[in-house]
Amino acid sequence: QVHLVESGGGLVQPGGSLRLSCAASGNILEILSMGWYRMAPGKQRVLVAEVEDEKPYYADFVKGRFTVSLNTSKGMVFLDMHNLEPEDTADYYCYVDGYADDRRSARRVIKWGQGTQVIVSS
Repeated sequence: QVHLVESGGGLVQPGGSLRLSCAASGNILEILSMGWYRMAPGKQRVLVAEVEDEKPYYADFVKGRFTVSLNTSKGMVFLDMHNLEPEDTADYYCYVDGYADDRRSARRVIKWGQGTQVIVSS
């Protein structure tokens, strides 16, 4: 029922900037958290940034460079990335953790988008 679609990825030079967007569709009753993970080739998925209880959290390796923002009412999360480094090259996935309408009751749901690729290279 709930689907996430990311956009904004692409090729960028080191030191450049990108804005990733993620839009959720479906009947989301409540968002507990929403944010971004990334997965580099051959590596496991790691947390980049998230918003939970109206508080943003960042991985140390992006702190000061990335900004995450959440529009709860619209079910959208953004990731503004600055001073990108080659190490930031990865597939970026947004997620939502919340409750969706399941007939007459709410069901806990965690959904992931299909990812958007970010390549930082000169």
